Amino acid sequence: MNVIALYQQWKNEDLPNYLKEELEQIAENFAAIEDRFYQYLSFGTAGMRGILGAGTNRMNIYTIRRVAEGLACYIDSQGESAKRRGVVIAYDTRHYSYEFALETACVLGAHGISSYLYKEPRPTPQLSFTVRALHAFAGVVITASHNPKQYNGFKVYGEDGAQLVPSAAKTIVDHMEKIEDIFAIEVASEDKLEKQGLLHWILEEYDEKYLANLLTLKNRQDLALGLSIVYTPLHGTGFVPVTKGLEAFGFTNIHVVESQATQDGSFPTIAYPNPEEPAAFKLATELGETVGADLLLATDPDADRLGVAVWNGEKYELLTGNQLGALLFQYLLETKREQGTLPEKGAMVKTIVTSEMGTAIAKKYNVKTFDTLTGFKYMAEKIAEFEKTGEYTFIFGYEESYGYLIKPFARDKDAVQVAIQVAEMAAHYATKGKKLSQVLEELYGEFGYYREALVSKVFEGKDGQEKMKAILDRLRKDLPKEVDGVPVVRVEDYWKSLAYLVDGTTEPLTLPKENVLKFVLADDSWVTIRPSGTEPKCKFYFGVVKESREAAEESLESLVSAWHHYLAR
Repeated sequence: MNVIALYQQWKNEDLPNYLKEELEQIAENFAAIEDRFYQYLSFGTAGMRGILGAGTNRMNIYTIRRVAEGLACYIDSQGESAKRRGVVIAYDTRHYSYEFALETACVLGAHGISSYLYKEPRPTPQLSFTVRALHAFAGVVITASHNPKQYNGFKVYGEDGAQLVPSAAKTIVDHMEKIEDIFAIEVASEDKLEKQGLLHWILEEYDEKYLANLLTLKNRQDLALGLSIVYTPLHGTGFVPVTKGLEAFGFTNIHVVESQATQDGSFPTIAYPNPEEPAAFKLATELGETVGADLLLATDPDADRLGVAVWNGEKYELLTGNQLGALLFQYLLETKREQGTLPEKGAMVKTIVTSEMGTAIAKKYNVKTFDTLTGFKYMAEKIAEFEKTGEYTFIFGYEESYGYLIKPFARDKDAVQVAIQVAEMAAHYATKGKKLSQVLEELYGEFGYYREALVSKVFEGKDGQEKMKAILDRLRKDLPKEVDGVPVVRVEDYWKSLAYLVDGTTEPLTLPKENVLKFVLADDSWVTIRPSGTEPKCKFYFGVVKESREAAEESLESLVSAWHHYLAR
């Protein structure tokens, strides 16, 4: 069916008024119609994410029903036990998140599948934890993470509490593609499912269980409990678990940015609820300066990412994900060594686009580094592998985009865990008269000045997707021999599962197949290109290491500039 036919079909259905009005407004705008109907929102191992609105290429109750039906058919195929174990469903504070969550439960219920639905918005890592705590067969969280307010999403978790593996995601997609009429999907009523015992509402019990696991993070008793902390949940789900966790750890001087504590999918005080962005800390900085805070913490709407700003003696300095990861990893290793609990064969897991500083720290403590592709589902696979073989003990996992995991009672990045651990880390170093900015500088002095950058280019719509594909195709056909005058000594093509070496030979890559290219240069700098799986973006990652701050910053700037010139040729 072409886009106009699909548009007319949707217009003729009995849609909610807000969707019908949107379609009427674009009646004479073919480009707007095409953008909404040229495809169905794609579903992969990172789930489904898109702009809210009418059409097959938008997030709405009908595209939610479609993916929920695909999940239901997948669970059907796994037998009655899987249906009884059911699905845990959580959601963030975005527009329509609750409606999409309930809609999912009602589609699952029509198949006789049990759902455990949170009564209130709760973080993605708590969803991951609850899947494991309930021994459920799967989990769903309605969230678009740190995207702007016009987005929402649908993420699916397996029985291990990790995001779906590719084979399971493909099975769901296969079922989705067999659906002939999106408007004919059966949806059971909420009342009927409650009477049948297929819809269970959960909240307090699993809040308490999650908090009990958070308390196992406590490493030290010598804490400066009066440490002044400012926290903002950026209108998201982090408020309850983060504040309760900090209080349970004994912190008494906590200041919440009240105007951002309200759960509001419009994000009225901020344009982009992403703790990676300095603008996200504007109100936290103002409050921090007023109360003399030592530490500023911010979680994104589904509280899986944490941003941290530290007082350096003159101003608040926003740490990068790589910097915070290095600080936390060093702190955990230092603490375990002091307490005699450092495992003989410890493991740290990071992504291929994360700083190599963590690898350098790991070597000092005789801990092995394992690299994965981007996405915590791959880290969860490694953790499961460690548990199965018993050969390695997981210590820490992180990625550059503000995602961290310390204890694997959740199997996704967990900003709640990390917010509490960062507070403990800052309090510990305060007892030694050190600020986190000083500790970070000491690490640079010991391991070298690592600097990284991320450049994201947006490719909206059908034309954008084609342009993004053309960039990768061109690079594969014409692999650069040097960048910024430095020879390329290794090219890793994860789509072809091969590494091309400077001597003309190749090596197999053992990580899963994915559309990613990484170029390693002779001076240990590197460039990685990765199209996003959930957003219309292509991401370019850069990393360097030098003996001084100035040299590292100059080298990074030069590398980014040289790469842009290469692509523009």
